[in-house]
Amino acid sequence: MIMCRDKSKFFSRDRINDGFCDCTDGTDEPGTSACPEGKFYCRNVGGTPLLLFSSRVNDHICDCCDGSDEYDGKIICMNTCFKDDDVTRNTRKIISEAETHSFSKLNDKNTHLEELIQKFRGLKTVVLLEGFLVAVMAFLFFCRYARSRRRRRH
Repeated sequence: MIMCRDKSKFFSRDRINDGFCDCTDGTDEPGTSACPEGKFYCRNVGGTPLLLFSSRVNDHICDCCDGSDEYDGKIICMNTCFKDDDVTRNTRKIISEAETHSFSKLNDKNTHLEELIQKFRGLKTVVLLEGFLVAVMAFLFFCRYARSRRRRRH
């Protein structure tokens, strides 16, 4: 005996997916649309499993990639699970490559920026040295000018 998920009743194994809703939560009918609030389980072999509301079963729209939600035979669904999985895998690969490329560009920009900062620091040092040299030259020029002026007065 199997207990319903909401613990309201027990049912035997032969009542699973028999088309009659024994449990109010739909535990006994995971593969049919017998329970109004129940869920249909798409195995989607080769893809990602999925739970659908029972109202989406046999509604002439292929919701499961393996087509299992349209089992009444009124519509034939192609199994696209492997194709969908390939698309998902390829999408992840493209995103991963794009992220890697962006990060490498960012690293290149960071390296370039660091080089510019180092050059700027070096340039700052050169400017300070040049300023100091100009000040020393101005001082020496002033001293020489003042000395020559004193000589002319005497």
